[in-house]
Amino acid sequence: MAVLLHRLGLSAYRHRKLVLGIWLFVLAALIACVSVFSGKLDDRFTVPGTESQRALDSLSKTLPEASGANAQIVFTAPEGHRITEAPYAAAISRTVTAAEKAPQVSTVAAPRATGAVSADGTTAIVQVQYPVQNAEVRTSSVNAIEDAAQAAEADGLKTSVGGSVYSSKGVHVGPAEIIGVAVALLVLVVTFGSLLAAGMALVPALIGVAVGLTGLLALAPAVSISSTAVTLALMLGLAVGIDYVLFILSRHRQQLARGADPKESIALATGTAGSAVVFAGTTVIIALAALSVIGIPFLTTMGLGAAGAVLIAVLAAITLVPAVAGFAGSRLTPKPGSRAAKRAADTEGDAGRPTLGARWTKLVIAKPLLTVLAVAGILVTLALPATDLRLALPDNGSAPHASTERKAYDTISDKFGDGFNGPLLVLAETKNGTSAASSQAGAQVAEKLRTLKDVQAVLPPQPTSDPAQSVITVFPKSGPDSVRTDQLVRDIRATDADIRETTGATIAVTGTTAVNIDISTRLSDSLLPFVAIVVGLSLLLLMIVFRSLVIPVKAAVGFLLSVGASLGLVVAVFQWGWLAGVLGVPSSGPVVSFLPIILIGVLFGLAMDYEVFMVSGMREEWAHTGRARQSVVDGARHSARVVTAAALIMFTVFAGFFPLDDALIKPIAFALAVGVAIDAFAVRMTLVPAVLALAGRGAWWLPAWLDRVLPDLDIEGISLQKATSADDTEAKEAEGAKEPQPVS
Repeated sequence: MAVLLHRLGLSAYRHRKLVLGIWLFVLAALIACVSVFSGKLDDRFTVPGTESQRALDSLSKTLPEASGANAQIVFTAPEGHRITEAPYAAAISRTVTAAEKAPQVSTVAAPRATGAVSADGTTAIVQVQYPVQNAEVRTSSVNAIEDAAQAAEADGLKTSVGGSVYSSKGVHVGPAEIIGVAVALLVLVVTFGSLLAAGMALVPALIGVAVGLTGLLALAPAVSISSTAVTLALMLGLAVGIDYVLFILSRHRQQLARGADPKESIALATGTAGSAVVFAGTTVIIALAALSVIGIPFLTTMGLGAAGAVLIAVLAAITLVPAVAGFAGSRLTPKPGSRAAKRAADTEGDAGRPTLGARWTKLVIAKPLLTVLAVAGILVTLALPATDLRLALPDNGSAPHASTERKAYDTISDKFGDGFNGPLLVLAETKNGTSAASSQAGAQVAEKLRTLKDVQAVLPPQPTSDPAQSVITVFPKSGPDSVRTDQLVRDIRATDADIRETTGATIAVTGTTAVNIDISTRLSDSLLPFVAIVVGLSLLLLMIVFRSLVIPVKAAVGFLLSVGASLGLVVAVFQWGWLAGVLGVPSSGPVVSFLPIILIGVLFGLAMDYEVFMVSGMREEWAHTGRARQSVVDGARHSARVVTAAALIMFTVFAGFFPLDDALIKPIAFALAVGVAIDAFAVRMTLVPAVLALAGRGAWWLPAWLDRVLPDLDIEGISLQKATSADDTEAKEAEGAKEPQPVS
């Protein structure tokens, strides 16, 4: 692979105008496709094969209003008044009439028809139903509902609008993300000691992100893509794109400082550091693509979309970086005598003061056992809250306090009970396909459901266009993300056999709340097998790369500690509410269902990335000197600065998405930011050197029979470097032979 990448880098350098032109042409074409064939993003959460999804699919044909999106207009009378008083009742009636005229609305149910008036008579709810899903509800329709509600405030009523029509707001690019890129640029300037080099590093990364993002959006008309998938692709594309360019460009500048020819230098950097980039990117892609095996469509699009963004970032790093370096030529060479030149040429720290990376490594390996126990103890402590991890999908209760949907949610909870924000739909079907038989069976089912624990109210059966069907709405006493609501769904399903025997009807629990519960259950069940696959893959890959048994085991354990500590912090902040006010978290509750799997998939690739760049330098020193302890220090001296810069860039990019008021993106951004920081600084730069120092020569041992069986990937391109060195030696010898020999 290193030889192939060397040739690719050399070709991209020579044909730099063509390479840059191809990338810009592809970007322009994708922008044109998005502009002409723009499709809507689809934020539906579906889970094929489950009872709730089958019932919901059936209702979409027989009673579209039950399976479609909905809005809720909540009215609250002034203090000391009741909602039923004449002026307020008239205002609500006018609002109902206006809402019925809104685009796409199928039915509007007044409080009098549904009995949606609070026990104290101060609050009422108007239900607005759509025959289409959330993704198909136009903004103009939601605006019309909000305008109708706001008109009632002129009569003294307080109004708010909620419901399922409020979901993720789409792609997020704002000041926070721009600040994140600016901080990344600052880190690059400090790392390279050159504004030109920093700018050169950003150009390929940003072009790659633009291509990846527009490519994903261009697929929206043909493929169901969620706004969260686009945001995750943007987040990962920015982070890994800048990091991968940093790895190759830093190697290139190091070689230039040693006097290498720019063309040969970038080709060698693409073959060596580029091999590590391809390896790291491949691990991220595999882990993200593996999300598709779980069988949840929106998670599949998130995984494949993010994997596509990482793939584009890798391609940009190994083609655009050599091309851009070709335009810069020798101008990327650090100025002679500068600190950047000394660092790049590996002279800083040899004769003078040791580098910060070397000093830190010496500190952590001075007492390696103490370091291992301290770091492991801290990470295990941080991971303890993760034992209380609860998963659910966010609803309007996770929205910012000032939003209209959050106000509606809180008012309904206060006046009607938490369960009114998450009703369950029970589909009853009879074998005798007559309306009379279906109605009678539906009434019996409703009566049975009223006897179950944690049921607050059960509405009369509602017929559908299928005579054999009826739909019963059940309001739990607990909220949609409560453990008790989860148990109620299980209890209702457990009564199916009894209901079939007594009424002849079969039942299925569905609705948004039941679908979300089924999604969370499937994700919870998939978590441990997914972790096992990822850890097993890391053991195999690192064993192949480093020809060692200790290093893969240490890397896998370190990865698990990073994931555990990250999840522990997520639980403490988002589930328990610690520092929620300080960090701007609007509410505490269960963690987003797919966050653990996304975190594991992404952090796995990044951890392998840092592991390769940290340990490969140590392995190279060990191969040259055979001194186990000193090779750890010397290897860290070469790579610590680059890994630190890469981790800081990752952290700032992920943290830039944290301020967003999005219940899906905020916890993911937090988890990835703290996960990268923990893995890079606590595990790779502290725990790894300490463990290797403890293991000594045993860290590099691999049974001979296993060494013969495992393939040699040569991730760091050692064979390529040896071949290049041999070619240089031969060239120098040939030049020496041509020189005239002195006559004796």
